[in-house]
Amino acid sequence: MENKPSILTDRYDVGRLLGQGNFAKVFYGRSIHTNKSVAIKMIDKEKIKKPSHIEQIKREITVMSLAKHPNVVELHEVMATKTKIYLILEYCKGGELFEKILKEKVSEKVAWKYFHQLINAVDFCHSRGVYHRDIKPENLLLDENDNLKVSDFGLSALEESNREDGLLHTACGTHAYVCPEIVNRQAYDGTKADVWACGVVLFVLLAGYLPFYDSNLMDMYMKIGKGQFKCPRGIPVEAKRLLCKMLDPNHETRVTMSRIKESSWFKKGLHLKHKKLSREVNNPLEAGSSGESHETPPPPQLASLNAFDIISLSTGFDLGGLFGKMYKKQESKFTSRKPASEIISKLEEVARGLKLKIRKQEAGLFKLEGAKEGRKGRLLIDAEIFEVAETFHLVEVKKCNGDTVEYQNLVEEELRPALADIVWVWQGEKEEEELVLHG
Repeated sequence: MENKPSILTDRYDVGRLLGQGNFAKVFYGRSIHTNKSVAIKMIDKEKIKKPSHIEQIKREITVMSLAKHPNVVELHEVMATKTKIYLILEYCKGGELFEKILKEKVSEKVAWKYFHQLINAVDFCHSRGVYHRDIKPENLLLDENDNLKVSDFGLSALEESNREDGLLHTACGTHAYVCPEIVNRQAYDGTKADVWACGVVLFVLLAGYLPFYDSNLMDMYMKIGKGQFKCPRGIPVEAKRLLCKMLDPNHETRVTMSRIKESSWFKKGLHLKHKKLSREVNNPLEAGSSGESHETPPPPQLASLNAFDIISLSTGFDLGGLFGKMYKKQESKFTSRKPASEIISKLEEVARGLKLKIRKQEAGLFKLEGAKEGRKGRLLIDAEIFEVAETFHLVEVKKCNGDTVEYQNLVEEELRPALADIVWVWQGEKEEEELVLHG
């Protein structure tokens, strides 16, 4: 029998086993409240006592909280009990890209689509200081609409992992997809290593087999080290040219992500996307916008917190230490004794004052966007109101995109003072007061 609960904290039905690793199992799940399908990664605390395993989980959660992108598997939430840690992930109904390639060779058009989505996702990760380090078709999933989703950040590294030489030194990855630098046990640039792996994936998509495969591992490493591969007939000249640049054994001359996006084959299908975008801009109703409405909206049905949620917010169950400092820096919580309507009005007023655009508002969830481009794109913030009791609410403010330091400055210097009228206490303030009193 599988060691799993049938219902998880009154929030998710837990179903069939989807896969498993050394210390985790992944189950299909369904949200009881929204009926939405999810994947539940269930980690047994008893099996992660080794420091390396703990660091791997910390890194995976930190990375997934940073890499919010349409083509990266989304981490919805993290929960824990005394014996288990649960990562609630986006469910990808289409399964692994690897399985699809095994069944049939994909067309050039489909290969272009997957490659385009892969490069956009990996380039986004790099802009956030994240290197995947294990890109392969087994770690690329497909959703119900056949869109690619990068998954499994267990071997990923953050920019802060670079040593004084600005390079990574830990050899990791999958044999057929690692770059020559790793094969030769040299220090390497995380971005260039990912470019190489993306090049191998592109070759597999177009050819249907690996470029450097050999039954003898040492012989395969020799081919990788020399960049020896042969393209089959039928691959377009522009794609061959791009492959040669991505699978360049010299990391100094290997193509960069920005150059890949400028290549003729990468741009080949972009005009189709531009036409679709143009139609959506010219017809906002078709794109999902309902236009202006003068009707008074009904009061929001706020999400409520159950006992597990409230316990998880207490100091004893705080998971921040496990997830690392970066995770904690990207979200803030405060409680309020004001009615929900007053909290909503105040958030709208503050957003206007700080020139934050309200992109979307539904059921007590605000999606706010900064007016200017920051160091890592526009700042995107989620502010969600949860009802604990009729006159007691918890508000969670979380960064979804943009620079973490810019987010922290906005919260500390502008949001906190502006929301003072409705805030009862910010999370962490009581502990800070106690330190002052007893210090």
